[in-house]
Parts: sequence; C-alpha cells; structure tokens
Amino acid sequence: MSILTNRPDLTAQIEQIAEAAGYLWQKGWAERNGGNITVNITEYIDDDIRRLPAISAPTAIGATLGNLRGCWFYCKGTQKRMRDLARHPMENGSVIRILDDCAHYEIVADLPVLPTSELPSHLAVHNYLIGKGSDYKASLHTHPIELVAMSHNPEFLRKDVLTRLLWSMIPETKAFAPRGLGMVPYMLPSSNALAEATIRAIADDYDVVMWEKHGVFAVERDIMSAFDQVDVLNKSANIYMCARSMGFIPDGMTDAQMQEISTVFHLPK
Repeated sequence: MSILTNRPDLTAQIEQIAEAAGYLWQKGWAERNGGNITVNITEYIDDDIRRLPAISAPTAIGATLGNLRGCWFYCKGTQKRMRDLARHPMENGSVIRILDDCAHYEIVADLPVLPTSELPSHLAVHNYLIGKGSDYKASLHTHPIELVAMSHNPEFLRKDVLTRLLWSMIPETKAFAPRGLGMVPYMLPSSNALAEATIRAIADDYDVVMWEKHGVFAVERDIMSAFDQVDVLNKSANIYMCARSMGFIPDGMTDAQMQEISTVFHLPK
C-alpha cells in the first residue's frame, strides 16, 4: 500500500511535484536525469506514517544539520528522469526522514529509491531556511536553456547586472520575480563549495540563484512557485535573445518604469 493512500493533502503535494517535473521536461530544462527537487513535507506526515519502519539503512548526509530534526522530505531519486517522475512520482522519488542525530536519513516510502546525489546540498539549504524562520518548503534545481546561455557572458555575472536586464524585458518579471537572480561562479556540481555559495546567495535575499554554465537553484513556499520564478526569469532571457537574433539590442524598461512597478506592487526591491 502506498504512503499516499487515504491521505489527500499529502497526495496533492506529491501530485504538484509531479506536475512541475512534467513542465521541466516539456520546457527542455531536464535532459536525461538532469535537475533535482526536494520538498519539506513534514506538515503532511501523520502519526501512522511516523510509525512506519524504514526500508533502508541509515545513510550519512555528510553534515550535521541541526534544524532538520524530525523533518520529512520528498526527494527525486538519483539517476531518475523528470519525465518519469511526472508519471510515477513514487517510483522515481522517495520519502525520507531525518534521524535524531541530524546527520543521517533513512528511506521510509514507497520504494527504496536512493535520493539525488545532490541531497546534502538541498538539505543544507533547507536547514538554513528553517534556521532563519522561512516558510519556504521547496527547492528546485534545473537547467533553463536561455539563462544558462546568458551565464556564459562574463558581463552578466556581475552582481545584479542580469537581474536588471531581465526585469527590464517585461513588467511581469519584476512583479513575479522581485528578488532577481543571484550569481554563483562555476563550481563543481554537487560540491560542498557550491552548496555553501548557494546558501550565501540566498542569505543575500535571492530566491533564484544562477550557477554559472550549469543551471539555477530556486527556493519557494511550494514547488510550483519555485518553478514559476524560474519560468518568468527565463521568459525574459528568451525575449532578450529573440531581440538580439533579430539584429538589435532591446531598449528594456527604464529605471523609472521599473520603479513604478515596484511601487504599485509593493515589491522589496
């Protein structure tokens, strides 16, 4: 019997994750097994689930994350494809619980699917978010084509240069991605250095962080909101590139026009 049986709230969360995974594949942002999703589902875990036996041995996280004691996560499986997760989320991901030592996890349901190799990085971010009192529950890593392409230009890697450009392409980007796009220089994927740099960027008040020549990492209240932030930023990147392909540099909105958007929508920047 699945952990989702007779649990409509938990089922709805997993279905939303599956829906987002499908969009990532359709967008071309999740080639092969590219990308990862980790969602804190602790609030949907009832006493019966808490009593379920583990279906894996305790596995070291690689760090002690004290804010995660008692937390439960849904994680995309290692080497699993987003297109498959979209159809069969419990066969291509797993539910894990963090043990009391905050340094190990074990798989509880539905199948012994090993979580993504980037799980330590994702959990480190969630540990930070809980520590700062954030209500963000979802983390998403994906490879949006236009944004990755723009990260190959050193000029766009300077702080907030790309943010301002993307905001200026269409009013909705400033309205719906008001914290802009943080920048992390190229680092080895799955490395502790990349995780630490990502946390520093999130601490600098970004919800979406660009990993140079690699992809983006986004955090939000739920997985669909994280997807939406990446989607609107990448739409602006696409508009910019379409204009350049037509042979001109787009003017973009003026500072005064973007300030008007900030005032009307009560935005943080």
